Amino acid sequence: MKPLDIPACPNPKVPVSAYPFHFSLDAQLRFNDVDIFGHINNSVYLQLFDLAKVRYFEAVLGGPVDWHEATVVVVNINASFYSPAYFDEPLRVVTTVGKISVHSFVLEQRIYNTETGDVKSTASTVMAGFDPSTATGIPVPEKWVKSLMDFENRAE
Repeated sequence: MKPLDIPACPNPKVPVSAYPFHFSLDAQLRFNDVDIFGHINNSVYLQLFDLAKVRYFEAVLGGPVDWHEATVVVVNINASFYSPAYFDEPLRVVTTVGKISVHSFVLEQRIYNTETGDVKSTASTVMAGFDPSTATGIPVPEKWVKSLMDFENRAE
């Protein structure tokens, strides 16, 4: 799969992603997503990142994920905010997987304006293998690792 063609971000403070993006989701905003200052509330960015995670995993795994039997969980999220987003802006969320280890992997995401390339926010999410029946950590299932690597065209 060919990497997405994303416009260059004009803000030099936004870090360049270590890996190309192969997945995107257009952001659909609601009236109540706007805060008192007239821009999208910071908590909404996290909701957009979460929705994009779900759709990314569906694309990676080839269908809906049964989250009652999920074998990965979020263990850490870090978000950075670079510029405000407004209700009528054309926004998109892109997602890729960064580092993959035996027990965890890191998702890299960003929300950007599709016309200007201006990155509004970036997020890094660590997800770890988890056994819900014992509530303990486990290695990330091989199916997940293989599917992530195949989807991202990586051979690491």
